[in-house]
Amino acid sequence: MNAARLTLAYLALVSLSACQLPNSFVRREVICKPILVQPVDLFNSPLYVWHGSGQPGPVRVTVDLSQQKAYVFRNRENVGWTYVASGRSGFRTLTGIFRISEKIVNKRSKRYGSIVNANAETVRSGATAGVHRVPSSGRFVGAKMLYWMRLTGNGVGIHSGPIPNPGAPASHGCIPLPYAMAQKLYTMAPVGTPVTIVP
Repeated sequence: MNAARLTLAYLALVSLSACQLPNSFVRREVICKPILVQPVDLFNSPLYVWHGSGQPGPVRVTVDLSQQKAYVFRNRENVGWTYVASGRSGFRTLTGIFRISEKIVNKRSKRYGSIVNANAETVRSGATAGVHRVPSSGRFVGAKMLYWMRLTGNGVGIHSGPIPNPGAPASHGCIPLPYAMAQKLYTMAPVGTPVTIVP
């Protein structure tokens, strides 16, 4: 009796698996494999995760200062996240809702950088223009802020930069991202893209 039931169940399963479902019942899935970027060893988490290439739709960014992470959304779907290094003590990053108002691929800071001598050797790093003296044969060189995306009129923006201690603030108020992530965001986020910064 048990063998007969098993045989009937097997035949039913085979016949069902051979059925053709109408197209309306077929579910199509797209699997996106995240790209993990350095560090990628067993002892460190990645600096960012990205899985949004090729998706259409409007872009928006949320920066969470408590997590020191930025989340990128496209067409209301999260397409990636990245560590940031927002403003450290004394240089707090503003919170609120902003829009990208300017984009420059190769920008240098007019305020923060280093002082070099006539031979282009650094005589002072971490210099502030107008605060630290420049020798007569030297000059001030602004820090690189590649893939600059301005958020405020007084010089706060998103750009590529070091993330020296992931999860901890480190900048003068801007929002640095890892180079590759800044490049991706710059490419996909037009002027006018909303950026929300939360405490």
